[in-house]
Amino acid sequence: MSVVSVRREVTATRRLAGFVALTKPRIIELLLVTTLPTMVVAARGMPRVTLMLATLVGGTLAAGGANAINMVVDRDIDAVMHRTRKRPLVTGVVTPGQALVFAVALEVAAFAELWSAVNLLSAVLAVSATLFYVFVYTLWLKRTSRQNIVIGGAAGAVPVLVGWASVRDTVGWAPVVLFALMFLWTPPHFWALAIRYREDYRSVDVPMMPVVATFERTAKQIFGYTVLVAAVSLLFAWTAGMGPLYWVSAAVLGGVFLRYSWLLWREPTEARAMKLFHWSITYVTLLFVAMAADQLIFH
Repeated sequence: MSVVSVRREVTATRRLAGFVALTKPRIIELLLVTTLPTMVVAARGMPRVTLMLATLVGGTLAAGGANAINMVVDRDIDAVMHRTRKRPLVTGVVTPGQALVFAVALEVAAFAELWSAVNLLSAVLAVSATLFYVFVYTLWLKRTSRQNIVIGGAAGAVPVLVGWASVRDTVGWAPVVLFALMFLWTPPHFWALAIRYREDYRSVDVPMMPVVATFERTAKQIFGYTVLVAAVSLLFAWTAGMGPLYWVSAAVLGGVFLRYSWLLWREPTEARAMKLFHWSITYVTLLFVAMAADQLIFH
């Protein structure tokens, strides 16, 4: 194999990896973790495998497209912030034009796939989340308001609505409460991470809470939202008619979440903030696993 062909192969591999990175796979994983258990609750048991796969594929495409557009818009500040300097649009592995075409193609594919394989409501919800994430959060609130992630977090809460709609082709009180749970969970989750990278956000004038407020006030806000998260997780149990496994899990997991946020409020340090951040991910994962297990065991 010639040197030229090796270079081309490496370039093609890097570009492919760059397109994958545009979708922010780790964030997508978290979104899918909430979608499938919601489908199980909506079905009161295990949904059809084909329906689960179709919903997860559509959700992945929609979330990936939204994340790619976010990177296109934020490529200027990504080039300045330390934790984002290796993103594909900053390194030049993918051009903004290529990324935008890729993102739009993902959104079109997501809508078409969900509409044809699931239902129209789930397709509309998935793409509406993208529009909200791009136009409300990324283009408007992120650089102008300290409430950016509070309001913008609504986009990340929509997958539970998509999951419910995919099974029932409608949305009721139970999925709305679940949407509220994820909406309220986003600020303490994201602010805990933003505490660590507050200097990054300050360097690009993005008014995240840890940048525009004191460490102590941010920790207090985190605790307040965590209280609401724990309360809404129990409200969902009542609204959705969940069984004892979910009730106990929600109470225990919420209690641990409260403890982490309380300790951060009492002793606001970066180390405690990161412990809270990591637990917030574990919390959502275990809560939704318990949600699905509860329905599979007790229904």
